[in-house]
Amino acid sequence: MCTVVILRRPGHAWPLILAANRDEMSDRPWRPPGSHWPDRPDVVAGIDLLAGGTWLGLNRYGVVAGVLNRRHSLGPAPDTRSRGELPLEALDHASARDAADALVRLEPRSYRSFNMAIADADGAFWLSSRRGEEGVPPDEGVRMFPLTAGLSMLTASDLNDERASPRIHLYLPRFRSAPAPDPERGEWAVWESLLASRDHSGNGPEGAMTVVTDSGFGTVSSSIVALPRRFEGKKPVWLFCPGRPSAAPFAPVSL
Repeated sequence: MCTVVILRRPGHAWPLILAANRDEMSDRPWRPPGSHWPDRPDVVAGIDLLAGGTWLGLNRYGVVAGVLNRRHSLGPAPDTRSRGELPLEALDHASARDAADALVRLEPRSYRSFNMAIADADGAFWLSSRRGEEGVPPDEGVRMFPLTAGLSMLTASDLNDERASPRIHLYLPRFRSAPAPDPERGEWAVWESLLASRDHSGNGPEGAMTVVTDSGFGTVSSSIVALPRRFEGKKPVWLFCPGRPSAAPFAPVSL
């Protein structure tokens, strides 16, 4: 169960800040964010070496896209494509709106259920495919929802769903009350600390931000991405932690 935190601040010099913890089996091979796809030279993303896709990426237009599994859909399934393709498809577009409009037309039967976050300096969107979930019509397509200003949180359930997600219940108020990162001053420590937290208040792994289990499943990397206002000459910032954020440092990604 991965986690994405999105702060939208329209009109701010840094209108979009996104943080993400990736939870996966520790023995699944991957590489840190880089230019891993010759046919996509404008994309920087981590690569999953097993399926060839990514969990989170950024393109030269300032579009950031990430994918998360929904509940009870961890791992591949017969006759479905890798959900790691989806962020790459999104990053073929020059704006978050264009990317969201394109992906909402996907055939949902091609993939197991997923959540996606797609954002740029001008807007952010939550996309959701609930294929196979109880009570969901079999012909339901991919749903798209614009994100309003403020802080939102996404896990394996619906956006900001504190009832279904112990992690959202516990950490959404903490992120909302915490000071935001300041890219100009290089101040990231508060969010880094929240991403590293293993406090679950009795809810087990589903309540903690950094997941540690005996099965080998847990948090394997962490990211904070900040996008500047367009046309002001500033570059995006991506800080990446190549392990549990409680056990490894964050460092800038070359963009």
